[in-house]
Amino acid sequence: MTRPDTLRIALAQINPVVGDIAGNLEKARAARATAAAGRADVVMFSELFLSAYPPEDLVLKPAFQDACRAACEAIAADTADGGPAVLIGLPWLQDDKLYNGYALCDNGRIETVRFKVDLPNYGVFDEKRVFTPGPHPGPIVLRGVRIGVPICEDIWGPDPVECIAETGGEILLVPNGSPFRRRIMDQRFNVAVARVTESGLPLVYLNQMGGQDELVFDGASFVLNADGSLAVQLPAFRDAIEIVEFSRVGGAWRCAEGPKARVEEGDEADYLACVLGLRDYVGKTGFPGVVLGLSGGIDSALVAAIAVDALGAERVHCVMLPYRYTSQDSLNDAKACADKLGVRYDIVPIAEPVEGFMHALAPMFAGKAADITEENLQSRARGTILMAISNKFGAMVVTTGNKSEMSVGYATLYGDMNGGFNPIKDLYKTQVFRISHFRNSVVPEGCLGPSGEVIPERIITKPPTAELRENQKDQDSLPPYEILDDILESLVEGEMRVGDVIARGHEAATVKRIEHLLAIAEYKRRQAAPGVKLSRRNFGRDRRYPIINKFRDRA
Repeated sequence: MTRPDTLRIALAQINPVVGDIAGNLEKARAARATAAAGRADVVMFSELFLSAYPPEDLVLKPAFQDACRAACEAIAADTADGGPAVLIGLPWLQDDKLYNGYALCDNGRIETVRFKVDLPNYGVFDEKRVFTPGPHPGPIVLRGVRIGVPICEDIWGPDPVECIAETGGEILLVPNGSPFRRRIMDQRFNVAVARVTESGLPLVYLNQMGGQDELVFDGASFVLNADGSLAVQLPAFRDAIEIVEFSRVGGAWRCAEGPKARVEEGDEADYLACVLGLRDYVGKTGFPGVVLGLSGGIDSALVAAIAVDALGAERVHCVMLPYRYTSQDSLNDAKACADKLGVRYDIVPIAEPVEGFMHALAPMFAGKAADITEENLQSRARGTILMAISNKFGAMVVTTGNKSEMSVGYATLYGDMNGGFNPIKDLYKTQVFRISHFRNSVVPEGCLGPSGEVIPERIITKPPTAELRENQKDQDSLPPYEILDDILESLVEGEMRVGDVIARGHEAATVKRIEHLLAIAEYKRRQAAPGVKLSRRNFGRDRRYPIINKFRDRA
């Protein structure tokens, strides 16, 4: 058999849906048709594409395993037409063991399957819970070319790639389910360059795209040549199908220069992750749109902008829910924000339900001074009204609390915490301010909202307040946000000792108080809506603390 001198690979960076095996199969078939039109030899899909990633404990259901295998056999049968081969991921049951598998389909059948070796079991990953690690993989023969297919985590250590290189591998094709977090692209490149340098082989890094619960997969797939140079860069946060061509030159394979998309970083990447996370959560769960309380404050204004950019103004409903402490400035600012975004905007006063609750409770509360109870009644009345609007019209309630509030419990259960999803859950308050400025300056790629100022400047510059009592300001209860957020980031992302946080220049009493509030708010966070993961440690899959917890760092 004559060995080929070229190999054309279609990289299918597309958005699967967990559990929608039939839908994922149809997406794979459509991508294969595109690959065939472009004369590709093979089309490559991301890790566990047929089930989508991560399937969690769903993957343990025998019926689910059967459906994934049937879908793989169906697309394998398609390859009898002589068109492109298929490389596709799925859970694979063999000898009563379940593997994270990657199948080569060609000539009308499943030719071979390779299994993931290094199963991640940290942060958001739980693969050791459901999968068995596979043996170190040798290369597979794809139309005369010896291809290595280490799966995602398999390239984060040297051994699987070393095994492929030592057994004659010529090109590394790496399917990934790598979720977005800040600065992740630098880490991916560093890991990929290390494997290329060690093995002397070119590498294709193909990543999943799309939102799944609190995770956002950003795509941003790329190709490195054996000298570590970047040959192709696909966009982040968007579907893409790109055909890349490898040629054999002097016995070694090299990828031809192709498109190099700009990959967003910093606040722009965070914003696009929030937009994609909300868009896919709403779309994949089947809601027609969203409803939220628009208070005239910066958090709800930013969430409204994200919602419009994700779904379009016609699918976003904003409701102002004023009470006696709501200022005229807040009424004006909320209306101005809604007008700039072009959304439906209604005003529903809450005086009657709040005072109804107070009247009903008056005999029991007789002789008791007003306190946070009455403040929470306002928040819960708002939450009940928003949920009623959701029930009546079908739109999902989105919540608007930021990470600073979630950290210290500055939020009301069954009130402003009501809702199905929170796109800014992993943004500290200082980041909310910064990203609001960013969105006023640019419309990022793929966003559906208007250009120009969408969050009125006064919303950004005025002192934050919950407006639950006269002249209330957030800093009546909390340190200034630039101080609070540095303490929180040190404690949450950094897991620093209290003494080390104090050594950063913070007052000891303030740090100890914030550490205490962080601990006792765990029961609230456990009941909070899911939200987009942006940081190294979000509240959710990343950080799993007990609710009952008597430990305190006494410094």
